[in-house]
Amino acid sequence: MRRSDFFRKVTGMILLGFLLSLGFFQPIKEYFHIPQEITLFNSESSTLASSIPASANLDVTDQNIAAASATKDQVQMTGKKTGDTEMTVSVGNVPVKKVDVKVSPDLKLVPGGQSVGVQLSSKGVMVVGFHLIKTQQGEKSPGEKAGIQVGDIITKINGNQIESMSDVKKYVRQSGESGEPLKLTVKRHDKVVKKELQPVKDKQSQKYRIGIYIRDSAAGIGTLTFYDPKSGKYGALGHVISDMDTKEPIVADDGKIVKSEITAIDKGEDGQPGEKIAQIKSDGKAIGNITKNTPFGIYGELNQELKKSQFNKPMPIALPKEVKEGPAKILTVIDGNKIQAFDVKVVNSISQKFPATKGMVIKITDPKLLDKTGGIVQGMSGSPIIQDGKIIGAVTHVFVNDSTQGYGVHIEWMLKEAGIDIYKDDQGRKEAS
Repeated sequence: MRRSDFFRKVTGMILLGFLLSLGFFQPIKEYFHIPQEITLFNSESSTLASSIPASANLDVTDQNIAAASATKDQVQMTGKKTGDTEMTVSVGNVPVKKVDVKVSPDLKLVPGGQSVGVQLSSKGVMVVGFHLIKTQQGEKSPGEKAGIQVGDIITKINGNQIESMSDVKKYVRQSGESGEPLKLTVKRHDKVVKKELQPVKDKQSQKYRIGIYIRDSAAGIGTLTFYDPKSGKYGALGHVISDMDTKEPIVADDGKIVKSEITAIDKGEDGQPGEKIAQIKSDGKAIGNITKNTPFGIYGELNQELKKSQFNKPMPIALPKEVKEGPAKILTVIDGNKIQAFDVKVVNSISQKFPATKGMVIKITDPKLLDKTGGIVQGMSGSPIIQDGKIIGAVTHVFVNDSTQGYGVHIEWMLKEAGIDIYKDDQGRKEAS
């Protein structure tokens, strides 16, 4: 480089720094959306991944230097820690802004993989269908006539809370004998509607009926994804539990998870997903409660320690942008209650900034698992996905036309639903539990 070019470059840098210090380049701060505070997530490795709004996603590659993952017009932003609570963000070689730094402590979760039986009770009773009643005046369905819809949840009758199907039978009998119509409070999606329904007498049984099929609980099996050894909180399944007939999400009122054993596998094929066949432990004793049924799975707290295995040692998590395409493993049970690790491949991962399901596409590559199950099967939902010694998410869905592939959800969104704030200190995490 010629001496004149060198001095011109140095002079330009000095002038730019001087003008910046006078505030002439304030718009640069706006252009790059540099926040006032950066929260750095401290994992087991030396990498600190930030969780910050807008586009300046900084990745700290060691304790002192942060390199921006996002650039604009080929100009890279960097950050240098100038203290325990402060970082200077630069554009190119020019310091632009000092920001506050808050480093979150190491969060480690115990990966799951256990097969669990799920028993969920809804708030009220869900309408899952209609039927005709043979009366002296012909066939009738009072429920349809009253404007009840499949998927409606009957929460109250005559102002009284409904908790089970037996509650409904009692009020139907009283209404039929008195001739007074039932006054129903119904939850329909996000709305509450009022309906009146007059029971009719079945000509054959001589009992009063309302012509609707109802359900007050659901049961099935799934896989535990993780639990937090400090708070006892867990997450499982990775997707919502819906009613098998209406396909509507079940609004959880009470529920529990229990131990289960896999007794057989119905092998999946393209166009026909398989399933795990399980037996619930005879004592039916709950190992945890269910407090939430969300698009990202079921959540609650464990009330007992799970059986020790070589896989259930606490390990760190990976945020969505840390997940890489390539080899990974899933933990799941395909025989009895033995957790095993199987090879998979992360085909695609979306670096999601906001909670969303189906953040990953995974493919089963393990010959043993393919031979046993054909790929992803029902009951495998919630199986934790491990990559580079970190929990990155859970298996959620299988592709109907390719049973070797399916979707996964990022672990960050499951933790959010579980009420585990990865950006709070240990004390805050305990207080939130």
